[in-house]
Amino acid sequence: MTDERVDGTSPVLVIGVSGAVGRHVGLQLAASGVRARTLPDRGLLAPATLEAAVQGARAVLLGWPFPTADGATDAVGVLAREVGRVVFLSSAVPGRPEGAVEALLAGSGVPHTVLRAHGFAAALQWAPEIRAGGAVRGYGGAAGLNPVDERDVAAVAVRALVEDGHDGARYLLTGPECPTQAEQVEIIGAAAGRAAEWREITREAARRRMSAGGRSPAAVDEVLDFIQARITAPEPATTTVLDLTGHPARGFRAWADDHAALFR
Repeated sequence: MTDERVDGTSPVLVIGVSGAVGRHVGLQLAASGVRARTLPDRGLLAPATLEAAVQGARAVLLGWPFPTADGATDAVGVLAREVGRVVFLSSAVPGRPEGAVEALLAGSGVPHTVLRAHGFAAALQWAPEIRAGGAVRGYGGAAGLNPVDERDVAAVAVRALVEDGHDGARYLLTGPECPTQAEQVEIIGAAAGRAAEWREITREAARRRMSAGGRSPAAVDEVLDFIQARITAPEPATTTVLDLTGHPARGFRAWADDHAALFR
């Protein structure tokens, strides 16, 4: 566990939130004069370790990085006993374990805020295929998804962590536009200066691929149903980022330009 002191205030514990979101949360908390403390993901599955980590924390930013909700009951129980505020980074996509964690938080009595997002980081899974030849194979290329920049997710998370008035809220975070998955791949290719295209696979092939990652058949079908539904009913944009931070949500092209090097 690391503890980076910015000033004398009680720290915020960040756990289960890694990658770009976690990094930006740490930077933005530091800029606000708040200590940021982190715990390795495995600490969520060790109640004694988690209980020790939350001592003295003013709030917890929680993610759930595991393929199932196993262990979440004990983890949420610790948080409900020991902390005064939880901000949970959930998912806008059904069929994921975050839904079960949301239900546990709601039943625990701990003051909490839920951030539901479909992050731009999901596009990073395409990087190996784009670098290798530019063809991204997936299901639902015509599905209109509305991803949100990790910096915007972090900005909303920090507000909910350090401000009052967010307890009980369920915030849906999106970008300002709704490109299809195939359009996202093309946008990345243009930003990276190389050819990139979407190649559609069957739903059954997508099911086999996702099941190999450890998800249950029911959870996989929920995700695939969500993608299929977005073909005829693209995800609408929300103004939540603007409403809570005062700045408009960043668009996908800006994200692709900023991350182009990862796809070359």
